[in-house]
Amino acid sequence: MDASIVIDILQEMASPAYREGMLRFGIANHKALGVKIPQLRKLAKEIKKNHQLAQQLWATDIHEARILATMIDDPKQVTEGQIDKWVLDFETWDVCDQACGNLFDRTPFALQKALEFSARDEEFVKRTGFVLMAALAVHDKKADDMVFIQFFPIIEREAWDERNFVKKAVNWALRQIGKRNRTLKPLAIATAERILQQTSRSAKWIAADALRELRNR
Repeated sequence: MDASIVIDILQEMASPAYREGMLRFGIANHKALGVKIPQLRKLAKEIKKNHQLAQQLWATDIHEARILATMIDDPKQVTEGQIDKWVLDFETWDVCDQACGNLFDRTPFALQKALEFSARDEEFVKRTGFVLMAALAVHDKKADDMVFIQFFPIIEREAWDERNFVKKAVNWALRQIGKRNRTLKPLAIATAERILQQTSRSAKWIAADALRELRNR
């Protein structure tokens, strides 16, 4: 199967109504066809892992093709250079999050990129850093607690960022790390309490939202 065949399949699946509805979720749809994530996941299972096809699909610059690429790419074949290149192509939060949760967090570069990207200025690159932290907290069952403890000062440091897609990712990282286990939970709560003392509206929202969830678990 080559990219042109896959694109034909995606076009057959496309729903104009769903494409229009993407805007309500803050997803720019000017490069989208209108295919739902469950449909993409089903197609990915049929295609199976295919690194070369993933590169071809990414190169099409079609929204759903890029999400599908994150689902079928082989993390063992992903290079650091590929991650650095793809992250600069992110234009919507869903492609960013799918890339992190389907692919990037399963590569040997996940921890390094979480630390690196969280200090970057570009909105979706910075978001990637924190989404990777959240994804690692959920998916990397063998990771030592120290991997996540080192994220707390970064989360605290960057809580000032008012940009919507950044602050939501910072909040997500804090909540997921806190929910990982009983050791990390009180540390996450303590981090949120310190963030709550910051003056920015973003920090106060991040902290208050995280504390509501973590204290009730």
